[in-house]
Amino acid sequence: MSHSQAIIVPRISTLPAHEARARVILRWLAERRIVEALPTTCGRGVGGMAYAIAPGARDVVRRPELLPFGEAINGLEVVTRRCIYTPTRDFAEEAGCPECRREIGEALFESLDDWMPGQTDNFSCPECGFEDDINGFLFIPACAFSNLGFIFNGWGEAGFEQAFLDEFAERLGFAVALVIDRP
Repeated sequence: MSHSQAIIVPRISTLPAHEARARVILRWLAERRIVEALPTTCGRGVGGMAYAIAPGARDVVRRPELLPFGEAINGLEVVTRRCIYTPTRDFAEEAGCPECRREIGEALFESLDDWMPGQTDNFSCPECGFEDDINGFLFIPACAFSNLGFIFNGWGEAGFEQAFLDEFAERLGFAVALVIDRP
């Protein structure tokens, strides 16, 4: 049983009309039969409600044999509140500035006390002063910060196809980050 998660997150802290965009993405995923149209108890979050995996999921991953068909936890959860998406295992809290290329992880992660309540969307590099949305900085491994996230429970090992991620981003209207969480 796989408990890994593949989390797709727009690379913007405050996505405008995020709830409406979530509905558009859900409708598109259901039309392609990647997930079911109605939620059931196949999630891990509060209440366990999620959109169950559907047969079309095989068409958007590199290793369909690793998808969680037949498992109780297999669905897509949509988060429409400000959240931090990071891997839970072996996360080094490393971040870099895209301008000066220096390691600034400690300062960036300390700034999340201001980011989380929405006091700011931006971060300024303490080394060179470069300022951008926090998602504009470099993270290893990938993490993301936004008011919208799509958590695919049990899908982390299957690996999304790049074409699917590109289409997801196009429909969302913003570049996306893919966070893989392997507890």
